[in-house]
Amino acid sequence: MEFRIERSALTEAVSWAARVLPVRSPVPVLGGLLLDTAGGGEGGGGPLRISGLDYEASARIDVDAEVVRPGKVLVMGRRLLDICKVLPEGPVECAVEGSRFTVSGDGARFGLSVLPLDDYPALPPLPQLRGAVDAGLFAAAVADVAVAAGRDDTLPALTGIRLGLDGDTMTLAATDRYRFAVRTLPWKATTPGETADVIVSARRLTEIARSLGRSGLVSVALDAGSAGFEHSGMRTTVRLLEGRLPRHEKLFAMVDPAAAVVDRVRLTEAVKRVSVVADGDSPVQMTFSRADASVTLRAGYEDDVASQRLPATLEGAEELTVAFNPGYLADALASFTEPSLRLLLLGAGQRAMITDETGTDVHRHLLMSVKPQLG
Repeated sequence: MEFRIERSALTEAVSWAARVLPVRSPVPVLGGLLLDTAGGGEGGGGPLRISGLDYEASARIDVDAEVVRPGKVLVMGRRLLDICKVLPEGPVECAVEGSRFTVSGDGARFGLSVLPLDDYPALPPLPQLRGAVDAGLFAAAVADVAVAAGRDDTLPALTGIRLGLDGDTMTLAATDRYRFAVRTLPWKATTPGETADVIVSARRLTEIARSLGRSGLVSVALDAGSAGFEHSGMRTTVRLLEGRLPRHEKLFAMVDPAAAVVDRVRLTEAVKRVSVVADGDSPVQMTFSRADASVTLRAGYEDDVASQRLPATLEGAEELTVAFNPGYLADALASFTEPSLRLLLLGAGQRAMITDETGTDVHRHLLMSVKPQLG
């Protein structure tokens, strides 16, 4: 095996495939990346395929390379990535020489021991193709809902993102029981009336969405046990989580809420500002006044307090006070991009909904208001 490739292209491809490699594994070959140029011809310009896997996910990427001698080699992935990062810029020559894989460029030369190919498991196939979604919209939607996913591994389903397919609509949702984020977006189904309802690890799906790029279409594939995503020569699969998330429809059905509208940027900055004195999980209190067309944010206790007043409109009540965990509130606000936000409020200790100003169901984030504890 022998091929030539630009250092930047090799580094990007190795870095992308190495994302799925386990940090530690009792099976040494699972720390390896498989480099395959068997599709190329002598002196041709066939692609280099780099792939890796662990027990939960797999990744495969095709990149252009000048193939001198086709073949396959399995090497330690993280070590290869470390080498790629310090190689000089410019063309790189890679070859198998006996039991060693060599990487050289601009006078620098590295050798890596070769792992046994016979012990390396086959990459899982891509599940059944279900349709395609805009890469930029998908990445943004995953990021919007991932902030609400749980971190407790003893409740694995809550660490995931629900991926629901219903006709021409994709729904992404996540909850840790204290907040619930939902984002709906259009997508193009392979078969009309396509439906699915699965849970994918929030950490894995976030990595995948970030890595696939922001332009073009992402192909989405699903079967009973795994999800697959493909985009521009990159293909990845991930094992599904068992269980189901709570349905959000009833939680999101709020009867006669008060509605407040406030500038998103100013509210986000004010939350960060007053949270400086909010020790631990002490809440940020928000008092909306219809008469003053304002909202006053307060945080802290006794002498250590902070406050800020902002313009805001309120409908459905003359005055209303709610309070939120400052970290949860900041996460929710950061997931929106609209100039103004609409807050649907039921009162202290009850549900509160954040949407864009139009109140559409494209992006919604539910938070539980807590009891104010200011001194």
